[in-house]
Amino acid sequence: MTASSQTICIFGGTGFIGHQIVRELAGKGYRIKVAGRVPERIFDLKPCGAVGQIVPVACDYRDEESVRHALAGCDAAVNCIGILYEKGKAARFDRIHTQLPAQIARICEEEGVERFIHLSALGVDKASSRYAKSKLAGEEDVLKAFPKATILRPSVVFGPGDNFFNMFAKIAVISPALPLIGGGQTKFQPVYVGDVSDAVRLAITMPAIGENNPQGKIYELGGPDILTFKDIYEELFKQTGRKKALINLPWGIAALQGGLMNVFLPNPPLTADQVCTLKTDNIVSEGALTLANLGILPTSMSTILPTYLARFKPGGRFHSKNQERQAS
Repeated sequence: MTASSQTICIFGGTGFIGHQIVRELAGKGYRIKVAGRVPERIFDLKPCGAVGQIVPVACDYRDEESVRHALAGCDAAVNCIGILYEKGKAARFDRIHTQLPAQIARICEEEGVERFIHLSALGVDKASSRYAKSKLAGEEDVLKAFPKATILRPSVVFGPGDNFFNMFAKIAVISPALPLIGGGQTKFQPVYVGDVSDAVRLAITMPAIGENNPQGKIYELGGPDILTFKDIYEELFKQTGRKKALINLPWGIAALQGGLMNVFLPNPPLTADQVCTLKTDNIVSEGALTLANLGILPTSMSTILPTYLARFKPGGRFHSKNQERQAS
């Protein structure tokens, strides 16, 4: 079966990772349904494919029949829906990370969808935060409902438009100092968004036979670089030319600040639950299936970060040329 004859439904396609997955699959010729609550937000994805190749589908995640309608006629489905913090009654971890993925998986099984790829997060089997527990429960319920599902657990995902390096780079522009939560010793293994989208594509296309069959397996996705939180700041300073003071922020104070931010800010940069997550290293487990098992060579941060963090340099992208002119 060729890519052009297959239809993929993507839930959460307007997010940072979902957008890249849409572009990746469209580039390979798949027909794509992008399911979302507000179809108008999906319109900017249509130029990623040929005319009629990417179709917005109105989907109310609270309505099972609406989800079933989105999945009708699909050969595969991808779930990228996730939240970093809870807000209100609708945006709850258990609803978004556990109940909704399980519902999608069950309907996939009932509708005869051949493959289901579910994006989780690295370290959810080790961390004790409510975020991690809801993600882990979601994985378990997905596999119960759709035993052949492929689970992908990416570490912190970087790339143009990410909400990690870009967020800290923006803070560094206006703040004289940045916090080292818990001393900044938590380890991360950042993974490039293009590698994550490649993993999704291969989970859809790899043959369902032999030891390379991706169905029913969990893959931990990390890049070639393992860094502490402090190391990540240093890399950020290197790429933006903005050296800032680093202030140690004990766990208790960080949790208190995060709790207040979650209450008073619409988009908090930190929550108490995220502080809890940071107490656990976010790196690939020994013996886990990885990008290598999918035939993907991980992309280094040094290759990608300069392409989108240069705009945060003093003087922007022309920082070096401005310096040269001043020196002459």
